[in-house]
Amino acid sequence: MPIKIPDSLPAASVLEGENIFVMTKYRAMHQDIRPLSVLILNLMPTKIVTETQILRKLSNTPLQIEVELLRTASYDSQHTDSCHLETFYTTFNQVRGRRFDGMIITGAPVENLEFNQVDYWPELCEIMTWSRTHVHSTLHICWGAQAGLYFHHGVKKYTLPQKLSGVYEHRVLKPSSPLFRGFDDVFQAPHSRYTEVLEGDVRRTPGLELLSTSSEAGIYAVKTQDSRQFFILGHPEYDPDTLSREYWRDVEKGLDVPVPAHYFPGDDPTRIPIVRWRSAAQLLYTNWLNYYVYQTTPYDLSRI
Repeated sequence: MPIKIPDSLPAASVLEGENIFVMTKYRAMHQDIRPLSVLILNLMPTKIVTETQILRKLSNTPLQIEVELLRTASYDSQHTDSCHLETFYTTFNQVRGRRFDGMIITGAPVENLEFNQVDYWPELCEIMTWSRTHVHSTLHICWGAQAGLYFHHGVKKYTLPQKLSGVYEHRVLKPSSPLFRGFDDVFQAPHSRYTEVLEGDVRRTPGLELLSTSSEAGIYAVKTQDSRQFFILGHPEYDPDTLSREYWRDVEKGLDVPVPAHYFPGDDPTRIPIVRWRSAAQLLYTNWLNYYVYQTTPYDLSRI
């Protein structure tokens, strides 16, 4: 997919080095098509890493996408240079009057807090309310999925006995779903979280469809029946070394965390992990963009 991003965004040089087609603004302006407009609300502290991971997954279809990066105004990131934020990110007040084909809301390392204890929770609630009328389809990831399920549908999260971390086997519950078109019956996906959403709660909630689960990691994918909202409880966008970096970071902090499951060869954290989730992750993002954004969004965004 030719993704249209600012030429000087750090992700641009990384993706070009991976032979991923990144379109210049000049070339995009001279194509006689309307690009999909996708807004990414990046709640992760390591914003450059996360934006690169997600942009990588938005890069493998013939669609043209214009990506905009959104940050919270009510909380200033302590881990990203302020110049980067000012240059490449916008705030909600700057986009609230616009409409978007798609939106992605990332995870955030705030799972051990109650939702109303999160500094930017009121702002996030305002953004999620706005997304109902200004975004054709929204993809929520990990904590973003838990937040979305709670805010939109009243589905609670529960604290796990210990951190869930690793690469787990999942089953597709609804093979006819376009979201899982091209998937094997069983696929792998990373998880990294301290809380969970219960399958029974989702099944009892009107308007929600359970699409995929794991016997070890629990719920993976949920969507609304109208396909306007998707909730992915894992981290399909993770890089090969993300779980490793998280593990050693926690160890250095003195936290009692388990070695990520099914990730390091022989469960030995000194060995290089083997990637077993990349193809499924790419399909997930591609299918969401194609079948639930591109195929169904109105050409005139004012009709959303």
